[in-house]
Formats: sequence, structure tokens, C-alpha cells
Amino acid sequence: MAKAAETAYDVIRRGVLSGEFARGQRLREEELAVRVGVSRTPVREALRRLNAEGLVNFTPNRGARVTAWSERELEDLYEARALLEGFGARLAASRITADELAELHEIAEEMAEVAERGKDVADRLTDLNGRFHRAIVHASRNTQLDTLVRGVMDVPLIYRTFQRYSPHRLQASQAHHRELVEAFRAGDGEWAESVMRAHILAARTTVLQSLRRDVDGLLPADHNAKLDTNDA
Repeated sequence: MAKAAETAYDVIRRGVLSGEFARGQRLREEELAVRVGVSRTPVREALRRLNAEGLVNFTPNRGARVTAWSERELEDLYEARALLEGFGARLAASRITADELAELHEIAEEMAEVAERGKDVADRLTDLNGRFHRAIVHASRNTQLDTLVRGVMDVPLIYRTFQRYSPHRLQASQAHHRELVEAFRAGDGEWAESVMRAHILAARTTVLQSLRRDVDGLLPADHNAKLDTNDA
């Protein structure tokens, strides 16, 4: 049963984060059970777990829906990220190893190269960006930060933020990554914290502005096919 519940959790979570299950979409237990190849009981357990993480709204006997975050909730989330990851960057500046610094440099450079392609790169950028930010949290050597940061990092993925950045904004984001590497190389915690906070709050502005345009109906239906791209 534990394995079945873990499998259901992984499949549903991946569907939510990838945007396959849209914001506000109802998640039917029977359909998910068929999709995953398990009974409804492990699906229900997975939905409860995703509810605790804030990715799904689940009410027993009433069903589950993918969380549709309000603008205010997203503002709060990005503020929390800026605080937590800024602190993590400050710690990492004095605790990061040479190998970890080399890894961050490689990721930042690969992201810059991928971004220059200009189209069909959002998924790859999302993967590299997650690795970059998680590596910094790991380098902080603070075991509690990892759990806390994961909880607030996952939600923006629902909004497919790398598809909401303009080419100019995407370049600015990659410049932040490179500057973070330089701050870590210099061992300057204050610098690293400042850049990380600015980096995440800039992403917040981009995402919120894009969502407002979505609500106003100013974006075409195939917007997600374009690289009007994301980060942080």
C-alpha cells in the first residue's frame, strides 16, 4: 500500500507541477486510480499529502481540485522565498565547497546557453533552475531550509513561470545567476543574499503581471506555446 500511495503521489504531483492538471481542475479519484494503475485508497492518501503541501485542495467526501492561488497568496509566497533563499544564499557564501561552486557555475552557464536558443526551452530551463536553487540551499548546510524552501519553490511551477518571461527579462535572470556565482566565489554573504532576494522578487513581479494579463484576457489561447519566459 505504501508503494502504491508513493507512486500515486509522484504521478499526480508531476501532473500538477507540469501544468497537465490545470489550476482549479477537479481531480477525480476514479480517473486518477485508472491512470496510475492503483486502487482509489492510495490515490486518496496521495491527495491528502498534496493537500498538506498546498498543491491540491482536498476535502473528504467532496473531492479535490488543483490549487488556484490568489494574487495575494502568490505575493506572500514569493516574499517567503526571498526571505528563505536569501538567508540560504548568505549561509552558502561561507559554507560552499569548491566542487559545489564549480557545479553552480556550470549550471549557470548552461542556462545562459539554453536561454539563447529562444524557443522550446522552458522545460529545460525549469529543470536547470531547480537544480541551481536547490544546490544553493544544500550548500547552506542548514537542514531545515531544504524542506521549507521546497514547499514554496514548487508552487510557482504550476504557473509555468519560465513561459512568462520576455527575452530581456530572461537575460536579466541569467545575469543574476552569474552574479550569485561571483558572490559565492568572493565569500560575500551580504552580496549573495541581496542578489538572491532581488532575483526572486523580480520573478514575482513578472509572474503577477503576466497573470493579470491572463485574467484580463489579453493573452492568446496558445500563450503557453511561446517563450514569454520564467525563472527564480
